[in-house]
Amino acid sequence: MDAEAQENFRDFVESRSSALLKTAVLLSGGDRHAGEDLLQNALIKAAGRWHRIEEPEAYVRQILYRQQVSRWRLKWPRRELSVSEPPENPGRHGAGDEPGAADLRIVMRAALARLTARQRTVLVLRYFEDLPEADVARLLGCSVGTVRSTTYRSLARLRGLAPELAALGAVDAEHQRSRDYSPVEVRP
Repeated sequence: MDAEAQENFRDFVESRSSALLKTAVLLSGGDRHAGEDLLQNALIKAAGRWHRIEEPEAYVRQILYRQQVSRWRLKWPRRELSVSEPPENPGRHGAGDEPGAADLRIVMRAALARLTARQRTVLVLRYFEDLPEADVARLLGCSVGTVRSTTYRSLARLRGLAPELAALGAVDAEHQRSRDYSPVEVRP
């Protein structure tokens, strides 16, 4: 990599690493260390091809998603450890945060950590990254129907794992919206 490419890569890492880290942590089930490892591996892969990349952020995000998919396709899956640390440093948020926002983040992180890696990945791509189903299917190498059914089942499981989210109104709207995509619909 020449000096100009190195400088461009450094600028990209400095400007986009915090946003990419948030995605990596969510994909890792709330484990910051695993998210940092996921992001670091993605950046290493991107650095090797830096001079050929047209859209760096999209490229790095795709590496993140594919690495996460590879993790849950391992023959011997690794056990995930749940952590009970707050999602972020409370001092980092502005005074305008609503009172229950921190509680919602903590509950959501714990509930996401209890989902399978596949379920968590689909939810992160659909709702955090706001990707359409077709893009999620393309990234994960599956059909749109699989994305729809996984989304539906994941939201239902999230609701079961953390009923307090329904009380806070966080999951009900998304679950209701995803019901239109139920894989099997029984009508009287």
